[in-house]
Amino acid sequence: MVPLLLLPLLWGGSLQQHPGYELRVQEWVTVQEGLCVHVPCSFSYPWSPWSSYSNLYTYWYRDGDNTNRDAPVASNDPDKAVKTETQGRFLLTNPRTNNCSLSIRDARRSDSGRYFLRVEMGNFQGYKFHGYTYPDKMLDLQVTALTEKPHIRVREPLESGRPTQLACSLPGACEGGRPLTFSWAGAAVDSLNPQTLRSSVLTFTPRPRDHGTNLTCQVKREGSQWTTQRTIQLNVSYAPGNLTIGVSFRNDTAFKNLQTTSLSILEGEALRLRCEADSNPPARLSWFRGSPGLNATPISSTAILELPRVGPAQEGEFTCQARHPLGSHRVSLSLSMAWKAVPQAGAVPVALGGAGAVALLSLCVCLIFFCIVKARRRQAA
Repeated sequence: MVPLLLLPLLWGGSLQQHPGYELRVQEWVTVQEGLCVHVPCSFSYPWSPWSSYSNLYTYWYRDGDNTNRDAPVASNDPDKAVKTETQGRFLLTNPRTNNCSLSIRDARRSDSGRYFLRVEMGNFQGYKFHGYTYPDKMLDLQVTALTEKPHIRVREPLESGRPTQLACSLPGACEGGRPLTFSWAGAAVDSLNPQTLRSSVLTFTPRPRDHGTNLTCQVKREGSQWTTQRTIQLNVSYAPGNLTIGVSFRNDTAFKNLQTTSLSILEGEALRLRCEADSNPPARLSWFRGSPGLNATPISSTAILELPRVGPAQEGEFTCQARHPLGSHRVSLSLSMAWKAVPQAGAVPVALGGAGAVALLSLCVCLIFFCIVKARRRQAA
């Protein structure tokens, strides 16, 4: 029987932590399938006289593996083979600096699980004379389904006629992993060389008609079935073009676009002129009398010019100017009066008298003709 006085000593020796051994690692790590993750890790161990003259070997094992017979998932020991399924994907940094950080490439769903660290010391002939497994902390790795979308970097603003570059990247991807294949699709790039569309960096020259269209970057990983993509809407700046003038008479709310640069209108009519310009962002529209100079004052600072009662004073040229950071444009309209025909004084009575005389003469002729016909009938009887 063990004396009762010795029990506290036995419990103390078996339950206390090994002094000097400490592991600092992120215990919970989540990564999406096919992506990469870096797990920071460092460790410490007690100083010993042979520490400075020995090799330090670091191993990561799956939870439940036997360090004597099972292969680790990662190691810096050249004499220790790692598991086939993690070879080249689970990588260690230099452990001589007490760094046990683990880099995982091309994560697989089967990589999910818990992992523990073991450190061993040995001489330069490969003989291991000391080893320690850190049981207190484990790395819990969870590999989830891929939901990450590519990131498209746009050098805004996009300007019509100016070459620009767009870069597509996949967050979480790392160098040395399985190669990625990029492809671009959209109305703005349909006319480009197909080889140009298979690069992560796209160079093209936007046009006004490309504004508001969709552009898609698709990413595939070689040797696998998964693919992911992101679609953006292009915001292309372009100078004003296709300036048009619409007119509306009286209380008519509908505008009709003019096909000419001149307009005749009856005196006293109400007229509204509307100017439209195709640009992005929208141009600043103003109306001027005549051809505006550099510092001319507009008669209207909106797209619509109201002329409640047109008269001789409104005859002449009206100009709509569209101002834009990328350039200005203008269109002019020549307005003239159309006069009503007014009858001269006394013309109406004279016309009425002439019409009466003609009617009376016609009546007399008819009466004479009737009398002649009647007289001939009597003679015949």
